[in-house]
Amino acid sequence: MVQSLNSKAELTTKGISYLGIGAQYGKFLIGDRAFEFFNDNNVSDFIQIPWANMTVVYASVSKNKIGRRFKIQTDKGVFDFSSPEAGKILKLIREHLGNDKVLKNPTLIKRLLRIFKKKHVKKGV
Repeated sequence: MVQSLNSKAELTTKGISYLGIGAQYGKFLIGDRAFEFFNDNNVSDFIQIPWANMTVVYASVSKNKIGRRFKIQTDKGVFDFSSPEAGKILKLIREHLGNDKVLKNPTLIKRLLRIFKKKHVKKGV
């Protein structure tokens, strides 16, 4: 059995992890020390991210509505998750990390403009 990093749980809810090939269904445990995901099918398959290791969290927002998907960027890599209660999860993450580390995911148009500007600057120099 996996030992949780948290001593107190603030929220437990169901969700999906998109790590590797395909989706893994499981439960999120958000507590005082870490963000954790435990797979329903395989007990030994889990993700534990301490608050200190998180650098940025990106949320999908469109027309002032929070989407189900969010990404957690850490010092070790990027983790992609989804949950029907993403709003509650992001509020708790914001309490632990601060407003400056929970950001909107850039839209497709903004990503394309950024790529175009980078290529345009390289050609001009």
